Formats: sequence, C-alpha cells, structure tokens
Amino acid sequence: MTLVAAPARLSTAAATFEADFAARLHWSADTDAAIEQRVADILADVQKRGDAAVLEYTARFDGLSAPNMAALELTQADFKAAFDAIPQAQRDALQAAAKRVRSYHEAQKKASGESWSYRDEDGTLLGQKVTPLDRVGIYVPGGKAAYPSSLLMNAIPAHVAGVQEIIMVVPTPVRGSVATGGTGEGTSTKGERNELVLAAAYVAGVTRAFTIGGAQAVAALAYGTATVPKVDKITGPGNAYVASAKKRVFGTVGIDMIAGPSEILVLADGSTPPDWVAMDLFSQAEHDELAQSILLCPDAAYLDAVQREIDRLLPTMPRAEIIAKSLTGRGALILTKDMEEACAISNRIAPEHLEVSSTDPHRWEPLLRHAGAIFLGAYTSESLGDYCAGPNHVLPTSGTARFSSPLGVYDFQKRSSIIEVSEAGAQVLGKIAAELAYGEGLQAHAQAAEMRLNPPVKPR
Repeated sequence: MTLVAAPARLSTAAATFEADFAARLHWSADTDAAIEQRVADILADVQKRGDAAVLEYTARFDGLSAPNMAALELTQADFKAAFDAIPQAQRDALQAAAKRVRSYHEAQKKASGESWSYRDEDGTLLGQKVTPLDRVGIYVPGGKAAYPSSLLMNAIPAHVAGVQEIIMVVPTPVRGSVATGGTGEGTSTKGERNELVLAAAYVAGVTRAFTIGGAQAVAALAYGTATVPKVDKITGPGNAYVASAKKRVFGTVGIDMIAGPSEILVLADGSTPPDWVAMDLFSQAEHDELAQSILLCPDAAYLDAVQREIDRLLPTMPRAEIIAKSLTGRGALILTKDMEEACAISNRIAPEHLEVSSTDPHRWEPLLRHAGAIFLGAYTSESLGDYCAGPNHVLPTSGTARFSSPLGVYDFQKRSSIIEVSEAGAQVLGKIAAELAYGEGLQAHAQAAEMRLNPPVKPR
C-alpha cells in the first residue's frame, strides 16, 4: 500500500478559510472517562497502601515483578555503569548537550532568579527572597520510548536552581507486558532499561531513581511511600495516564504543565530549500498521529515544491505511517497574502515550535508574540532545540503559549516577599491599613495596625 501524506491546502483568500482553519486546529484535550476513573483508583490506592500498591501496579502494567521497592531503585553506580557502557560518541554528545543546557539555564538564573531588596525613605525594607524547591520528581518515559534529552531538560534547570534532591521515575517494562501490548505477567526484576537514559541521569545529577511508571509513579511522588520520597513538584512528559494523574495531584504538589500533542509551525518566505522544510514538518509529525505540522507561506509555487518533497521523502522514513496520518489528519500548507499576514496567523495559533525560515528572520521576529520557542533562520532546525541548543525543549502546547512559558529555572524556585517596617514607616502605613481594614469590617486587622501608632510601650 502506498502511503500518502496530504496536509490540507488552505488559502487565506478563500471564503471558507476561517472555518477550514478552525477545523484543522481543533483538538480536544478531554481525557477518556475510563482513563480518568482508572487513574483516580490508582492514585487512591497508592495513597492508601504506598509501596505495596506501586509494586502491584508495576507488575500488572509493566510486567516487572519485584519483592520490594529496593529492587526497583536505580543507584548512582547504575548511572555510572550505563555512562561507561554507551559508545564514546554518545557520551560526548550527552556531555556537550548538558553543557549547553546548563549554560543557558545558569544565564537564566542570573537574569531572573536572584533575591533583591531596597529601603524606602522611612527605612522600611521591602524585597523578594528567591529559594529553590527542596525536592522535585521527574517523570521520564522509559522502555523503548526513551528520551534522555527530556531528562537533561528537566533535571539540569532543577539542579541549576539549587534543588537538593531530584527523584527520577522511569518505567522499564518487560517485553510482552501490558505496557507493550502483552499480558503483564513478567517475572524479571530487570525490564527494558535504556542505557542512554541512565547515562543522562549520571550527567545531569539525578539524586535517586526508581524503575516505576504510569499513574502509580505519579502517585508515589505526590503522596510519598515508605520508599519513594514525597516531592514538591512533578515535571516531565508521559502518556494519557500520566497526564491525567499529574492533573489530579496538582494542588498536593506542583506540576509543570498538561502537554498536548507536539506542534511545529513554519513561516517561510520561499528561500529555504523545500526538502529542509518538508523534513522539519516530518520532525514533529513522526512523534504522534495527533502531532501538528503547519507551513505558512505567501508563495503558492513554494507550497507545491514542499508538497513534492513530502511525497518524495515520505517513503524513506522509518515512521512513515505515523507521519502520513499526522500530516493528513492535522497538517496544513497555508497560502497567505504576505509574511505579515503569516505572522498574524502564527500569533493566533501560538505554536509550541515556531520556525522563521527566511532570509531576514529578524525582520519578522518583532511581529511574533506567542510561541513556546522561536527558531530564527533556515539553519535553525527545531530538532537542534530539542537536543542541544541550550534553551529548554519542554514547551507549552495547544495554544497555551498565549499565557505560559517554557520550563526553566523559575519553575524550580519560589519567591517569598520580604517586609520589614520601621517605626517611622508604621506611623504612615498603619493609618492607611486601618482605614481600609475598617472599611472591610475587619476590626482586628485595623487595631493590629493602630497599636503600632505611637505606642506607649515600645518593643525591646
């Protein structure tokens, strides 16, 4: 059977554009009711039974049977052994990527993550104290679908922020388990470990790690068990069960975001080789059948050229079937009247990844207001940002870039306000506070402020 990748061909000049455009963008974030109920049951069970429940679900879903949680804990020696075992080229790539990610996040910390204070004219001290979270949990997809790059992007900014304990959970399903389409009746205590993930944990400075996954791993991190320590925040991608569990435990712990399918939007002026752009569209489409790849361009002939390259290159892709379904179901090649209109449409979409594939990308960048990450110029492929450019690849999806930001150092810090009111300051602020408190009917608030107005007895 010949695969066909047929992204929708739209034109902003068409009378039906708005309806066609809206239909192409539509994606429901609603989680299946059966998944929601199963996740709720798992969370409640782990909260009640702790380690015993985690062991039971790990055996059921990952086929990974173990006598106790100690058998599922990875050690620093495991990380080091994995690092030593992978090829030298992979070791070098991990360390180079980690260095760039660390450098970027250290610069980010200096720019926005420092405490500050000042005294006003009456001697009152006002300021902000920035402190790191004590302990965070990082969910890393495991088994055959392993993402060492995701580990770097989550662990390194936490480390730079000053987090003392970074707890990783990574499923290592046994071949033939429920997680991989089998029966779930595994007997081994060692499932499908990915050495590159463990090596990345060594490079990134993960403190502790457990070979558990799914909703049960999220529950263990959120509530704590006899073995798995309770964390303050959980970050990292996962499947529908993981996303649902993170959503449900929010409030007990912090979370990074609820991520939707991956997205790329390319703004092209027609100057970039069309096969480069076709492959950039593939780079997101290969993630998932629901991933979205959109090209905006004012040159109809260039859109035709990109489509020809899609047709030519698709058969060479190992994940061709997924790419074809993604591009046909959610992809689009959109003809705009000019690049200004393309920028305006981009702001409406607020994409996760935004490539400005132009001879003069800095001309258009000031017009772009909403995007998770902006990649400027023909040589800046989105894949470089995924792995090693430096900025974080954990980005807002599904239009949430309109109000949210990439994962960063600031996600692993919290801010406390600092207030030290002088005696002179209390005479001014006390009158203001008392007036407003009486207006709200809160007498104790008002009197607490008034007691400090020229008090007969001063504190020693």
